[in-house]
Amino acid sequence: MKNGQLGCHWTRVLLEVPRLGVTKNLEVTVKSTVDLTPMPIRLPHFDHVVGVDFSGARLSGLNAWISKTEIQSDRQRLKLVELSPLGKLAASDDRDDVNAYLVQQVNESRASLWGFDFPFGLPVELKLGTWAKQLESIGRFEGDAKSYGRFLVERTRQISDLMHIRRVTDRETQTPFDCYHYRIIYQTFHGMRDILRHVHASTETAVLPFQFEKLSDSASPVKRVVVEACPSSTLKRLALPHRMYKQVGGKSPTPEKIAVRKTILATVEKIVDITPSQRKVMLSNPGGDALDSLLAAVGVFQVTMLDDHQAIAKHPRYRREGRVYG
Repeated sequence: MKNGQLGCHWTRVLLEVPRLGVTKNLEVTVKSTVDLTPMPIRLPHFDHVVGVDFSGARLSGLNAWISKTEIQSDRQRLKLVELSPLGKLAASDDRDDVNAYLVQQVNESRASLWGFDFPFGLPVELKLGTWAKQLESIGRFEGDAKSYGRFLVERTRQISDLMHIRRVTDRETQTPFDCYHYRIIYQTFHGMRDILRHVHASTETAVLPFQFEKLSDSASPVKRVVVEACPSSTLKRLALPHRMYKQVGGKSPTPEKIAVRKTILATVEKIVDITPSQRKVMLSNPGGDALDSLLAAVGVFQVTMLDDHQAIAKHPRYRREGRVYG
């Protein structure tokens, strides 16, 4: 294929979806036209990595946490400089207030890599258009997150005998759920509608892998990069326990849960400088959300710094449905 031409890629994908207790497989072939011209990609200089354990709940400030870290001089380690519940920082637990605070924080940040724990895009099989059109569509949707999830399920059933379809990245990184599962749709809906829709248009922000073109100019004004994180995927990649560390019901974690968290932190502390008080918070926080926010930061820091960005930019699906940087 000559430089400057477009190429048609055909990608065979095996889709695995549990339905009524039975796992069904659907193999589809997806056509994607991508620009094969090599794109010079220059990531901005990062001094900070921020991880957000996002929540789509009405009172999201009760459970959403943020970890702010600084990249150390060796560029291999992080230092945790802030670990806080977002409701405290936003001075409100209301979801709209928390999300508005997050948008403001992203837009005001400099030399920063952000990792948000929610799906950034939807499967190409749903034929919702480019990623930008997905954001437009979700912004115009008149119902709530639950209604949007039902809309996506119905759309799925119109093209297959399935109820849900996983993105390629969900399979590659072993995310716990597809991006419109009933347990994740509130995060997807409010993350895409209330966060990404309000930060992606800035010339100083690049949301990856959708906006690599913003990083192709040596004079790029980009000051921050925003990517999708998944703490569970990070734990699996690091061969650490990815279950049995979250305590349900707002209760204090049991000794068994604390023991799992200590195992996780033993590895995390090889990468991040953590104070005793911060460690205590992550061990005692009931839902494990404080720890998840730090895992989001660690995951996107490691993956983003080691990625083959040229290959990702040319991938026939990532730029349309997203990629987990975990």
